[in-house]
Amino acid sequence: MLGKFFKKPGPELSDRIPPGQYESKGFPVLTYGSTPHVTIENWQFRVWGKAKEATFTWSDFMAMPQHDFTADFHCVTRWSKLDVQWTGIKVLDFMKHVEVDAGALHIMEHCYGDYTTNISMEDFLRSENFFAHTLFGEPLPPEHGGPMRLVVPHIYAWKSAKWINGLEFLESEDLGFWERNGYHRRGEPWAEERYSS
Repeated sequence: MLGKFFKKPGPELSDRIPPGQYESKGFPVLTYGSTPHVTIENWQFRVWGKAKEATFTWSDFMAMPQHDFTADFHCVTRWSKLDVQWTGIKVLDFMKHVEVDAGALHIMEHCYGDYTTNISMEDFLRSENFFAHTLFGEPLPPEHGGPMRLVVPHIYAWKSAKWINGLEFLESEDLGFWERNGYHRRGEPWAEERYSS
């Protein structure tokens, strides 16, 4: 299994693959529960909480600047996929359309299928983060979070919520699904923040 799908990284990858991770030859799919199937015609994205409530359509997102991204992807289950190619919208470009209260320090990511995960504003508002709708030149498939997912490359991939459809801005930290079930609040790969202590 290890040799067929995963390989131990050599020293040349020590600056790209965090401790305890194996390089994946494919792009595994890990999902808790059933996979939502949402058309782009029906997809909507909502912001609320400590922000001016607003709803965005697929067309609204497509009207924003589009960019290609190449980023490494680290799963808490100990595999890393290098040089994943995406197309989407920078978080910072999207946030130009959102009015957030000064007291908002945390976010709950909400998704179709009722999945949630939390992230701090500090981790969210980074230039390398983006909303992805395309994977390796093809529309993002449902099993990988299509039609839209968030990608936050610098922390474990469960924070890169699949099927994302909203952001709830919060004054204080609240825990999402996996965080309530034993995963770390933040998930820093280089510190191996896999589980809560």
